[in-house]
Amino acid sequence: MATTFDIQLPHYPRGFHLITRDIVSCLPELPENGLLMVFIKHTSAALTINENADPSVREDFESFFNRLVPDGAPYFTHTLEGDDDMSAHIKASLIGASVTIPIKNGRLNLGTWQGIYLCEFRDGGDYRKLSVTLL
Repeated sequence: MATTFDIQLPHYPRGFHLITRDIVSCLPELPENGLLMVFIKHTSAALTINENADPSVREDFESFFNRLVPDGAPYFTHTLEGDDDMSAHIKASLIGASVTIPIKNGRLNLGTWQGIYLCEFRDGGDYRKLSVTLL
């Protein structure tokens, strides 16, 4: 049986942020085994799983994606919401809108050095809403 609910994250500035604790703190008691699916309900932010220990990894992600898809590129036509809007949409599509994590022994079965990232691509990013499904 699946359970789905929404989580609203606090405001995070542009960048890559560990949100594993934000999510875990909102979860009910986890089943012995199952799956956790987390979906972000936005088109200018993304979710991924990566290094949870060294903050320079998150800084390097930010540098890489800003170089790969620069804000205000002259070939963008979707510009009404600012220079960072179209680049945010592209970055969000490249990374993705969801993550799925196995549950084992009543805990998220992440690797030792893994954490869930919010990838915030807007300078003035808003509060972000997540849809969380437990199976």
